[in-house]
Amino acid sequence: LQTIADVEAATAELTSQQWWLSPGGAASIGFHVMHLGGSTDRLLTYARGEMLSEAQKAAFRAESSPSNVDTAVLLSELRRSFDAAMAQVRATPASSLYDARAVGRAALPTTVIGLLFHAAEHSQRHAGQIVTMAKVVRSL
Repeated sequence: LQTIADVEAATAELTSQQWWLSPGGAASIGFHVMHLGGSTDRLLTYARGEMLSEAQKAAFRAESSPSNVDTAVLLSELRRSFDAAMAQVRATPASSLYDARAVGRAALPTTVIGLLFHAAEHSQRHAGQIVTMAKVVRSL
């Protein structure tokens, strides 16, 4: 919830062009917003004990080369992703938090709580990058 609030506040007055600037080669705000929704969805897929779908894999690849996607669409998708994440967290039984999970093709070992924590920490890290990048692009 804090991530959504931070992202919306930081991007409220930005132009679409500012969303896609990448000064000094830094990742654009658009990339970070796309990645926030996608990475949260992927981490929570693993938390459910599922593998990624082809659509999720395609979305992941699309994050690497974002192109001026409408910013309202990006924010809407981010909200949708986070709403689904919150519903999943609320429905996760406490008794399953330490259940083993595997991540990716390498089947890296973790737990349900490890994935939920990482999703939260990861989203705040990218929200911080969005806040910082918004300050940078406003000054250009």
